[in-house]
Amino acid sequence: MNIMFFLHPKSELAYIYDDQTLRQVMEVMEYYKYSCIPLLDRSGHYIGTLTEGDLLWGLKDREIASLKEAEAISIMEIERRNDYKCVSVESNIEDMIGRAMDQNFVPVTDDNGNFSGIITRKDIIGYCYDKLSNLNK
Repeated sequence: MNIMFFLHPKSELAYIYDDQTLRQVMEVMEYYKYSCIPLLDRSGHYIGTLTEGDLLWGLKDREIASLKEAEAISIMEIERRNDYKCVSVESNIEDMIGRAMDQNFVPVTDDNGNFSGIITRKDIIGYCYDKLSNLNK
């Protein structure tokens, strides 16, 4: 099966850019109610994933007490503890499932490293559940 069947395309997602400020990123994540979000460069290449935990530790480490202070900090100054590993659009379903075991979503890139979208763990589990249910009938 082609993993593109599971893809939530970039056009339907929120993501952040590497030139945004800490405050901008916090506002995007709050608005979309994301606990983690893909990080891209302005060319559209996937850089990594930023989590709420990364933000909290960054605020703590820098002793930031106001949103005004967060406006002066580049998001690239915030340490990311665990970037989600991506798969290529050409990857097989086993690669995707292996990554989803440790990540909320699996970022998908094209052959040039451009971010194409994500595959959620929820979608993968739903697919596997349906397959197992059909086997038991």
